[in-house]
Amino acid sequence: MVPERFVKVIKMIHGKLTGSDIVWALTGSTSFAIQGIDVVPKDIDIQTDKEGAYRIEELFSEYVVERVKFKESELIRSHFGKLVIDGIDVEIMGDIQKKVDGNWEPPVNLPQYILFVDFQGLKLPVLSLEYEAEAYRKLHRYDRARVLSEFTSRSQRTQFSH
Repeated sequence: MVPERFVKVIKMIHGKLTGSDIVWALTGSTSFAIQGIDVVPKDIDIQTDKEGAYRIEELFSEYVVERVKFKESELIRSHFGKLVIDGIDVEIMGDIQKKVDGNWEPPVNLPQYILFVDFQGLKLPVLSLEYEAEAYRKLHRYDRARVLSEFTSRSQRTQFSH
């Protein structure tokens, strides 16, 4: 379930980004909760491309607590920035790349993984749970990958049994 204070911020983000040509999607715990997984969101993650990350930062300039810049860790890198809106952390990640077998993959081609879900009267872009499960496997976060895969399998079985 998505807490009401998150819903308010999601609606604000949706309002500012819908109608722009920015390619974006919700990801992480908020996206999982929106898609029906029993998880309490801890923040709001927005995945976009490099240009989108800097444009989102501009659109939400009054909420920036960490300016977008290229950041790299051992297994992931992106154009990363952070907002705080009504006390909720909102992370922006542009052109995410994951390191697999010692090599950086090309940036994620977001449009092929975006699904639109109806949420409180909004048509929200989220990343598919199948894609998310694979991404978590690549980041060695196997417990989260398993939860997503099991949820997806149960959902598909339920759809086919009706």
